[in-house]
Amino acid sequence: MILFSVKPMALKNGLKLLSIQKKLFSIRKKLSIAYGYPKPWKMPPIDALIAVILSQNTSDHNSMKAFEKLKKKYPNWKKILAAKESEIAKTILEGGLANIKAKRIKTVLLQIVEKTGKLDLQFLSNYSAKDAREYLMQFSGVGPKSAAVVVAFAFEKPAFPVDTHIFRVLKRIPLIPQNTSYENAHELMEEMCPDALKIPLHAEIIAHGRKICKAQNPICSKCVIKKECARVGVVKSS
Repeated sequence: MILFSVKPMALKNGLKLLSIQKKLFSIRKKLSIAYGYPKPWKMPPIDALIAVILSQNTSDHNSMKAFEKLKKKYPNWKKILAAKESEIAKTILEGGLANIKAKRIKTVLLQIVEKTGKLDLQFLSNYSAKDAREYLMQFSGVGPKSAAVVVAFAFEKPAFPVDTHIFRVLKRIPLIPQNTSYENAHELMEEMCPDALKIPLHAEIIAHGRKICKAQNPICSKCVIKKECARVGVVKSS
């Protein structure tokens, strides 16, 4: 059963939001017992932004290898500003979509310099989580997920990035309607999820999505939150 089918701002009223938040606390408690709290990685903001761009449409393993190679070749990110996109692409080849990501990385770094006068985002630590997300999303190729990742893991401010694992789990429970887009999923979770839960619940749902709530043949028999889940869209499970 879908818990709601209203626009994000409508969640501010009524008992449905309280019901959803109560469910989120219950889910978080069970996931934390099952997986512990996966300690989130911590990076400087520019590093985090480049890392999340490299992570788009590829595995964590491949994106981190690409990031490590890029960092080794360009230990100072300013050097990327003078580098040819073709050279950047060769360095990050293992991360997939190298030409697109090379252009995106260089464009974003140039935009940051044009807007701030230097290659630095540390000033966002003084912004609210919401304002920091909105600031980051003005740059080319930086969507709600990328912005939320930087806010959460570079600045340790409450944000709820929605990746493919989380998107799948949220729809199966369901905590969001089936026709929700990635962008609206971020809006909904930012509003529904209490700040204290955002970073830990994000990390724990990812762990759950990778280990149990897989895209194909989820292992529902071993799911610790099966009492909270309606298994929407699940055709086959073990």
